[in-house]
Amino acid sequence: MKLTIRKRMIKEIPTLEVVPSDYSSKQLPLVIFYHGWQTSKELLLTQARKIAKKGFRVILPDAMFHGERKKWARSSIPSFTFWTSIQYNIMEFNLMIDYFKHHDWLGDYPIIVGGYSMGGITTAALMRQHPEIAIGVSIMGTPTPVSYFNHMQTRIKAERSIDVAPDLIRLLNWIPNYDLGLSPETINSRPLFIWHGTEDSKIPYSEAKNFYHEIKGNDYAKEVVFVTGDNEGHLVTPDLMEVIAQFIEKHTKRALN
Repeated sequence: MKLTIRKRMIKEIPTLEVVPSDYSSKQLPLVIFYHGWQTSKELLLTQARKIAKKGFRVILPDAMFHGERKKWARSSIPSFTFWTSIQYNIMEFNLMIDYFKHHDWLGDYPIIVGGYSMGGITTAALMRQHPEIAIGVSIMGTPTPVSYFNHMQTRIKAERSIDVAPDLIRLLNWIPNYDLGLSPETINSRPLFIWHGTEDSKIPYSEAKNFYHEIKGNDYAKEVVFVTGDNEGHLVTPDLMEVIAQFIEKHTKRALN
């Protein structure tokens, strides 16, 4: 299948769009896929191609302070830029959805959200507050950002011998409202694919594992799939990319039937 890859500016958000060429101006299921910390949308193109070939419009946005939006140096306050980038992702989600609705390129097709690392955290956060999302894919992220923020505070103190600023803790008081672990029933039987490597040195494997073991067996979590990457770190392989694409395709077909 021939694909078209184009730059598309949505409001002030620079994105890449990957879409089957013959359907670029037609209604299609929409996938918004978020990159990780200190990377950019271009590094998601292989994943986007694998998904788009199955009949999807895939949008890859640059997070604030990343890619084309890397206009300022990172804050010297530990973790501030990281969490602010996620907050921007969350706030800009509706802008992108409204854009494709306005152009009549979405119609009644499903909205799918996915991401790697920081993008995986974004995905789970959006699923907590956006029931219109039909399918989620969280790779190397965490659905429990409150726990991860606490882990970051402990690590920063151990590695740099400094405490996280009290004002930062107060400024980030939005995080619990986007913590899927604090309200897992909001999954509401939606398909959610979670993958994490056991040797991940950036985001602990235990975050995803503990979340899954706490929710499994509940009716609202019946479509949650948790896959462990044995002896794998913070890296996505081509085989995993294809598994992600197949998961999205499978559950989109089911939603459309």
